[in-house]
Amino acid sequence: MSIASPCINICRMSATTGLCEGCFRSLDEIARWSRSEEADKLRILELVARRRATPGAAAAPTFPLQEGA
Repeated sequence: MSIASPCINICRMSATTGLCEGCFRSLDEIARWSRSEEADKLRILELVARRRATPGAAAAPTFPLQEGA
């Protein structure tokens, strides 16, 4: 089974956060999605869920996903 992308077709990168304002992913996360293993996609989805659930998270600077994080 393939894990669906969190893209919702609102593709605008925030200059403040470096995140897409629609799916809450970084450019790196978006670019590597199609070639990522399922485990990496699940890590990205976990980060997306945290970003969406945390008040003000969309305004905070982000850092690249670290392997094993």
